[in-house]
Amino acid sequence: MEMLYAGIDVSKKQLDVHLVPGVEAFAVPRNGEGLDELCQRLAGQALALIVIEATGGFETVVAATLTAAAFPVAVVNPAQVRSFARAMGTRAKTDPIDARVIALFGEATKPSIRPLADKETRQLADLVVRRRQIIAMIVAEKQRETRASGRMQRSIARLVKALEKELNSVDADIDGAVRGSPVWRAKEDLLASVPGVGNVTARTLLAELPELGHLTRRKISALAGLAPYTRQSGQWRGKSFIEGGRAGVRSALYMAAVSASRFNPPLSQFYQRLIADGKPKKLALIAVARKLLTILNAILRDQKPWQNA
Repeated sequence: MEMLYAGIDVSKKQLDVHLVPGVEAFAVPRNGEGLDELCQRLAGQALALIVIEATGGFETVVAATLTAAAFPVAVVNPAQVRSFARAMGTRAKTDPIDARVIALFGEATKPSIRPLADKETRQLADLVVRRRQIIAMIVAEKQRETRASGRMQRSIARLVKALEKELNSVDADIDGAVRGSPVWRAKEDLLASVPGVGNVTARTLLAELPELGHLTRRKISALAGLAPYTRQSGQWRGKSFIEGGRAGVRSALYMAAVSASRFNPPLSQFYQRLIADGKPKKLALIAVARKLLTILNAILRDQKPWQNA
């Protein structure tokens, strides 16, 4: 029997589904009844993979429902799907067309099936995102303060004080979530054993990169957006660059790399060697971040803390 690939385009109210090879397509509402119908209609199919785009949270319940029903599910980066569509010459964009493109993308690339983050992981991820939002608001208000009048400055000061209080509350919630779970606590301690990696970085990785410790170094680097992409055609060679991945994870690793380049002896030596070879500082720090991620991936994989050779 020929194995099928299902692509699901998730919108706020509806799920558009397309199966390839073939032309079978249908739509169901994005609610409890629709998800039940979706599982029933897919149950009789010989499915190799169900592919869903990450759509800012709308896909979570859909992926969780299908995973709980023992279907093979992969959640993929929308930017990769759009690049695939452009390569196919598909310019039209409707929900049914998107579902077909997602299915064809799954058939062509066969993305890895990754376990969905459990409830505690998603809750921690929400807290980490909220913490980042509050910090962004504090920074924005302090920037406004520099050009505000006296009365506005007092208003800004009150708001900043309230935001800082909320930040402390979110930090306490994060601390309680992590330290209250033996599994989370053990993972955090392993990650934080690496000089340059603090609690905030460790918790960001635990919340937003649950695949850490379960993938190869190349795959985990690509997932974090730290894998270098080379541009080359014939004799021409362009500069390598990084893109995509999870921005929050990449930012956390970059800040950890800044610290590690100073206080982690092996990574500091690696950084200084790159600088001595003429690499720009930012490029050298990205290389440190990538090496640091490889180390952290191995630490969680082997369940062994940092050892300074």
